[in-house]
Amino acid sequence: MLEVFGRDNSVNVQKVLWACEELGVEYDRRDAGLSHGFPEGYEKLNPNMLVPTVRDGDFVLWESHAIVRYLASREGRLIPEDLRGRADCERWMDWQQTVLWEGLRPIFFALVRKRPEFSDPQQIESNRLKLASSLAVLDEHLRDRKYVLGEEFSVADIPLGVSAYRWFEMDLERPEMPDLRAYYERLRSREAFIRVCALPLT
Repeated sequence: MLEVFGRDNSVNVQKVLWACEELGVEYDRRDAGLSHGFPEGYEKLNPNMLVPTVRDGDFVLWESHAIVRYLASREGRLIPEDLRGRADCERWMDWQQTVLWEGLRPIFFALVRKRPEFSDPQQIESNRLKLASSLAVLDEHLRDRKYVLGEEFSVADIPLGVSAYRWFEMDLERPEMPDLRAYYERLRSREAFIRVCALPLT
């Protein structure tokens, strides 16, 4: 059985759990990170001392998107097989980390975690505008698509879905983005999302 190390409210752990649920991968999750601390010897599994980390038999892997892609490839589902389709999938997953999360992370820390170093109102507003601008790119992309890659759900939707959940559930002003909203409603109705992602933001 796949071992997953990480707390269930972590955005990156939720990506892995959502993938497991969609793929039907059995897993045993063990709390790790923040107030839970880390199990003894964790640094040998993940020298970065971050979550998530998974152990699949004698194979250990960290970095949430690498884990999600590994599981989808292992199961032969939810990830394109052709080179260009795979590149498109990975492009949107990486965009979530390199562009979208850059605006979302400081707002989340300010409004949800209440961390004082992120509490400056001008900085919050600047990040909100930056995030809205990034999400407008996704909204436009979704204009004629049900999911990021087209008509079918894929692992590309997982990092974008957990980000959309935080965007729509945080207490902040949001411009109208009807295609993004419709996409989010489709994702949040999925049983796998409900089981592991629809938790109170903490």
